[in-house]
Amino acid sequence: MKSQPNDRIKVHPGFWAGLHQLGISTDDVARTAQLSLETINKPLVNQAHYFAIWQAYSDLIGDTAEGIIKLAKGYEISKYPPPVLAMYHARDYRDALNRMVRYKQMCPPESLQINEAGEECIIELEWLHKDQQGPPLLVGVTLAFLLELGRRGTGQPLNANLVEFSHPMGNVDMLEAYFGCRVETGKPYNRLTLDRKDLSLPFLSYNEELIEILTPVLDRSLDERQGSRSVTDLVKWIMKRSLTDKRLDIQTVAKELRMSDRTLQRRLTEENTNFKQLLTEARHEQARAYLADPSLDIKEVAFLVGYEDQNSFYRAFRNWEGDTPSNWRVRQ
Repeated sequence: MKSQPNDRIKVHPGFWAGLHQLGISTDDVARTAQLSLETINKPLVNQAHYFAIWQAYSDLIGDTAEGIIKLAKGYEISKYPPPVLAMYHARDYRDALNRMVRYKQMCPPESLQINEAGEECIIELEWLHKDQQGPPLLVGVTLAFLLELGRRGTGQPLNANLVEFSHPMGNVDMLEAYFGCRVETGKPYNRLTLDRKDLSLPFLSYNEELIEILTPVLDRSLDERQGSRSVTDLVKWIMKRSLTDKRLDIQTVAKELRMSDRTLQRRLTEENTNFKQLLTEARHEQARAYLADPSLDIKEVAFLVGYEDQNSFYRAFRNWEGDTPSNWRVRQ
């Protein structure tokens, strides 16, 4: 697995503290992951090592579902970094989730999208590099943490409406008991669906003073992280996690980058590209990644890369690859 330029990930002390409570030592993880202690004790690890560490925990705990629940329930807020504190001490559940989505950009390799519609709130986990997906247990812990955050913050035994995973997750009955809803596997995405009215519940742990201190510091850190990447990279990253959004346009992307659309156009021109070209590249790259997953049919791939009808996707893909999506998949 080749590392990316920004492929540096922090394994926080809270993770190791959680494993220690379960009787799993760093020696156990290092041996199972076939990594040196020096490597896993570094402040930052690359993505391959990060995934290996999580896979080692999964192997050591045995059942994926059990590993998810034990780590989600056992984490100690005090052991985690400022972004988690900013979520835990937010005004209400909605504020906490929005902070989670925003500050997750500082903690690759996954990102989160949140969408409120009707009576539901859907949160979807996506990998920054579709061809480099992490262990199922990491996915499960991330979604479980979102629900655990709400339970701890509100002090209420909240349940999800539905949880969907793309891979097998071990003991599904155990997961359904934890999430309080149906859990489905083998789906083309990883999603947590919540009851939208729960998002308005206030957090008992709300700390206005702490939030006023943490927010500007975290926002500056996020801006610095984004500033170290080219505008082209940032725009494509936003596009790739928003391709199914019908409102995806230069104004939407510019707003997320906190600049005007004219400024964004100018910056892209300076980098010898434009919004339309980047959108085409994002769709092409994501289409190749999705087609590499045999569990997705062509119609689903077309939708996931932003095409409302399959014929339009076929025409676009033939322009990109000189072949149909079906034939390309077979050749690959």
